[in-house]
Amino acid sequence: MADPAIQQGEQVNDEGLDRGIEKLTSSKIQEVVNKVLKGETGARLKAYVDTCIHCGLCSEACHYYLSHDNDPKWSPVGKVKQTMWELLKNKGKVSPDAIKQMALVASTECNLCKRCAMYCPLGIDIAYIMLVVRRICHKLGVTPLYIQDTAHSHSVTMNQMWVKGDEWPDTLQWQEDEARAEIPTLRIPIEKEGADIMYSVIGPEPKFQAQLIYQAAVVLDQAGLNWTMPATPGWDNSDMAMFTGDNEIMGRLKRVHFETASRLKVKKIVMGECGHAFRSVYDMGNRWLGWRIPPIPIVHAIEFYYDLLKEGRIKVAKKYEEPVTLHDPCNVIRGGGLMEKSRYVADALCEKVIEMHPNREYNYCCCAGGGVINCGPPYKKKRMESIRVKAEQLFAVKSRGAKVILAPCHNCHSGLEDVNQHYGLDMHIKFFGDILYEAMEKPGAIEG
Repeated sequence: MADPAIQQGEQVNDEGLDRGIEKLTSSKIQEVVNKVLKGETGARLKAYVDTCIHCGLCSEACHYYLSHDNDPKWSPVGKVKQTMWELLKNKGKVSPDAIKQMALVASTECNLCKRCAMYCPLGIDIAYIMLVVRRICHKLGVTPLYIQDTAHSHSVTMNQMWVKGDEWPDTLQWQEDEARAEIPTLRIPIEKEGADIMYSVIGPEPKFQAQLIYQAAVVLDQAGLNWTMPATPGWDNSDMAMFTGDNEIMGRLKRVHFETASRLKVKKIVMGECGHAFRSVYDMGNRWLGWRIPPIPIVHAIEFYYDLLKEGRIKVAKKYEEPVTLHDPCNVIRGGGLMEKSRYVADALCEKVIEMHPNREYNYCCCAGGGVINCGPPYKKKRMESIRVKAEQLFAVKSRGAKVILAPCHNCHSGLEDVNQHYGLDMHIKFFGDILYEAMEKPGAIEG
């Protein structure tokens, strides 16, 4: 079975894959494949595989397929045929090279965005099938190096950016000092037991985007909320292990996150603008731990901002004037159903919102989520070629006047910035928090 990237003349060297397959034997592969299929999948996978009628109606949903001129090998069903169907047909008797190609397909040619599931007449969740393939590859030690390094960071530090124990509270102190220059009474309460809210973020915020913590602190403070942030591991809600198939680390991360909130006796967890982290805490990590729903309610930033604006806790001083368009992140829109609340927030904050088409749960994925962008630079060219349809969508909305892309998700932000630069869009990309901070009234702020 040939890898599509190699067919197109793009040879990628990835030590995570190349060294991984060096250790494999056919008997080891067969043992692991059958152990996962028989011990971890059950009726769900069987139902999907047995009911697929190979109609190909999922194809038109996939940005990879559309961006590669409707080449069937890039279609969702084509990717299943190259991976899971091969494993099942051969009862796990496949070569190490075949496993490498399956890892490439599952990890770098599918964003797990679930748009295809919405077009399948039988509702088959191909993202789930691809996750099972990733799980098998993980158990065999064949995972792209960059994202595996991130999973290692999770396992050692309980955050994705190797932020050390003392660096986290130091960052909170730094952002509090910065914010107090604007609002002298502001505090970032650390380890406050019994608060209504534990605010959690993802690893890149203290590492590269500390201003987002500043902005969130201002919003929480000016809304008069009873909140806190932990000083210990458990503050990071991100989870790249979920996308490598390392369910054990995923479970450890979610347990630490929820146990930290339980230790602080908070009523709910409010998280920043991240899609994959939301998926991991409300739908996957908790389920791996055996919890049908999270033990403490989880509120994504979109819903949090919606509530603050709807209840009048935050008032808008002046709406953002530049025309914006609204990107719908897969995990909070298709996965979380926050499409209308997202639009309520956008309309409340912005003078003019110009819709992309298609939009809401039918919007195109940005080709960054699902762990694909985290597989790193070796796969950036493939990723940019595979997101042409999104670039065309953005050019169309730009031609109607949009200058800013609102993207309430970290991976979407990074992916859209790559699209912006690669295709020469010349648009700005912002979080909701950026615009909320700029537009809101700040009664406690020093004038001038």
